[in-house]
Amino acid sequence: MPFLSDHHGCQGWKGEMAGRIRAFDWSQTSLGSLQHWSHSLCSTVQLMLGSPVPMVMLWGPLGYMIYNDAYAVFAGGRHPYLLGCAVERGWPEVAEFNRAVMNTCLNGGTLTYHNKELVLLRNGDPESVWLDLYYSPVAGDDQAPAGVIAIVVETTAHVISEQRRQAAEAAYRAENERVQLALNAGALLGSFVWDIKHQVFSSDERFARTFSYPAGQSLEDLPIAIAESRIHPDDLPRIRELVDYSLTHGGPYSAEYRVRRADGSYNWVLACGRCELDDQGQALRFPGVLIDIQERKIAEESLRQLTRDLEQRVVEEVDARLSAEEQLRQAQKLEAIGGLTGGVAHDFNNLLQVISGNLHLLARHEPDNANVQRRTGAALAAVERGAKLSAQLLAFARRQPLSPAVYDPRHLYEDLGELLQRALGETIRIEVQLPEAPWCIHVDRNQLENAVLNLMLNARDAMGGEGTIQIRVENRMLGHDDCVGKDIEPGQYLCLSVADSGGGMSAAVLEQAFEPFFTTKTEGQGTGLGLSMVFGFVKQSGGHVEIFSSPERGTRVQMYFARCVGREAVGLHRPGRQVPSGQERILVVEDNAEVRTAAVDMLQLDGYRVRTAASGDAAMQLLMDGLEVDLIFTDVVMPGLIKSTDLATWAKAQVPPIAVLFTSGHTRDLIARDHLLSPDTHLLGKPYGPDDLNAMVRSLLGS
Repeated sequence: MPFLSDHHGCQGWKGEMAGRIRAFDWSQTSLGSLQHWSHSLCSTVQLMLGSPVPMVMLWGPLGYMIYNDAYAVFAGGRHPYLLGCAVERGWPEVAEFNRAVMNTCLNGGTLTYHNKELVLLRNGDPESVWLDLYYSPVAGDDQAPAGVIAIVVETTAHVISEQRRQAAEAAYRAENERVQLALNAGALLGSFVWDIKHQVFSSDERFARTFSYPAGQSLEDLPIAIAESRIHPDDLPRIRELVDYSLTHGGPYSAEYRVRRADGSYNWVLACGRCELDDQGQALRFPGVLIDIQERKIAEESLRQLTRDLEQRVVEEVDARLSAEEQLRQAQKLEAIGGLTGGVAHDFNNLLQVISGNLHLLARHEPDNANVQRRTGAALAAVERGAKLSAQLLAFARRQPLSPAVYDPRHLYEDLGELLQRALGETIRIEVQLPEAPWCIHVDRNQLENAVLNLMLNARDAMGGEGTIQIRVENRMLGHDDCVGKDIEPGQYLCLSVADSGGGMSAAVLEQAFEPFFTTKTEGQGTGLGLSMVFGFVKQSGGHVEIFSSPERGTRVQMYFARCVGREAVGLHRPGRQVPSGQERILVVEDNAEVRTAAVDMLQLDGYRVRTAASGDAAMQLLMDGLEVDLIFTDVVMPGLIKSTDLATWAKAQVPPIAVLFTSGHTRDLIARDHLLSPDTHLLGKPYGPDDLNAMVRSLLGS
C-alpha cells in the first residue's frame, strides 16, 4: 500500500519550501502526486528541509529537483523555477557535469568535490562560483538507488580571498626581486630607516642628496617635512595614504612618485619598504630603499604614446575598412541594379518608343479631333512618366549617358527660376544665396537641373506646399578629414545645397533616404527614385552628396562637385530649338520593326526622304552599293557584325562627313566611356517625339 505522505510525512515539513513542495503539481513528473510518494522519498525530503545547509534531492532518472530553503537562496534568480525541474534542464550550462553525477550515483557511487569551479547563470549573467559538493545515492523503498542527495556549500568568497592573498604574496616577492635588481643595476638612490616609536628618521648620504637636504644636516635625525616638501604636490596625498595604511596594518610598502631636483625638474623614484609591528600591533620600525625609475617611466610614456598612436591608427584603419566595405556593398548593389535596369531599359524604352511614336502620329493625323487629342495627350503623359522612371533607375545605377561641360552655377536660377516657381506653386518662396564669384564645375547641365528640380519638389512636399526653400552655392576647400568616407579627394569643391523647413527625417528614415523605391509618401504619391537619381548623378559626376536632417528641424541636401578651372563656352548655354523643316536624305537603321516604322513616319511627315535598314550589316551594304545620305539615324544596340559605332566611324571618314545621330534606350557604354559622351557624339534617348527628333536632326544637318 503506498505511503500516504499528505496525511503523514509532509504534515511535519516546515519552512517556505515545504509549502511550495506541497503546492507543486507533481503529477506532471515521474514522481506522481504527493500522496503517492514513497516512504523513502518523504523521509529524505523531511531530513533535507530541516537542514540549514543547502541541499537538493535529484529524484528519478531525470533528477527532478526538490530542495530546501538554503538551496533556494543559493539558486538566486533560478528559484522557484528549479522546483520540479529536471536537473539538466534546470542548469543547462552544467548539464554534462550533472549527467555524470546522476550516472555515478544511480549506480551506487558517491562523489565529492572540493572548491569545484563552475560557471552558473543564477541571475541571468554567467558567474564563476566555487563549491564544495557531496553527492550520495538515496535508496527507494525497494532499497535500489532511486535518487541523489546533494549537499552544496558555496566557497566562492573563501577562494577569492585566498587568490587575493596569494596574489599579494606574489606581488611582494616580485617587489623584493625588483629591489634586488635595482641594487644590482646601480639604480639605488639610497636607503632610509624610520624609527616610529622614537620618531627618528635616518638615511644614507645618497638619500639625503636625492631630497636635497642641507649639506650640514645630520643623517641620523632628518626632518621628514623636508622630504615631503620635495615630493610633487599631486603625488603627496597618495603617498600619505599609503604610509598611513602601512602604519596601521603593517606589511610591505611600495610607492612611485616624483621628487623635485635642485634644478627644479622632477625625477621619478620608487620607494619600497616594510612596516614592522610590535606584539601589540603598533607600528615599530619602517626601513626602506629608494630606487631611480626615471628611465623606466620615460620608456613607459614612450610605450603609452606608441600604444595611443597604434590604437588611433587601428581605429582609422577599421573606420577606413568599414567605409570601404560599405562602399563595396553599395557598388555591388549599384552594379546589380544597373545590370537589371540596363537590360530592362533597352526593351522597355523601345516599347515606349513604339507607343509614343504612334500616339504622336495619331495626334498629327487628327488635329481637329478634340477627343483624339485629349486621349493621346493623356497617353503621352503616361509614356513620359514611364520614360522618367527608366531614366531615374539608370541615373541611380550610374548608367545614364552624360554630356558634361564647363558650367557656371550663376546660370542655375536664371534657367530654372521660372520653371521652379511654376512647379512649386505660389505658396513656396525660393531663396537663392550665391558667392560673388562661384567656381565653375564640369557637369551635365540638364542632369544637374533635373537633380535640383527633384530636390526642390521633395522640399515642397516635406513642407506641405508652403514655406521657404533655400538654394545655396558655396566655394569650399575640403581637407583630408573633410573627405573621410566621402569617396572624394581633398581639394576645391563647389557645394550646392537645397534646404527646407519641413518636418525632417528620423535617423531610421535618413539611413534609407537614397535607397531606390524607398519613400515615406503614401502609395501613388511618389516612386522613391528622386533622391536615388540625385545620388547616382552626383556620384557618376565624381562628386559627393549627403543629407542632414532631424525631426522638426527640416532637411538639407548638399552636393559637392570638383572645381573646374576652365571657362564656360560662350553661346552654348541653352540653344533655342530650330524650326522643323527639311528635305534631306536620312538612313534609319533600327532592328525593331515597329520602332523603325514609327521613326520613318515621323521623319517623312517633316519632309525628309527616308531609307531604312534592319541592321548595321544591311545599312553598310546599302552605303557600299552607292546609297547617298545626309544623315544616319541609328540605334546603338543592334545584331550583326557591323555595330553602330562602325557606321559612325565610316561616316566621319567620308568627304564631306556624314552626320550621325544615335538613339537608344540604354547605351551599354558602346558609344560612351564610363557613360560619358564625347562632344562629337550625339544621342537621342528613347522614347522621343517628332519635335525632339526633328530638332536634333536639324541641329546636326544645320551644323
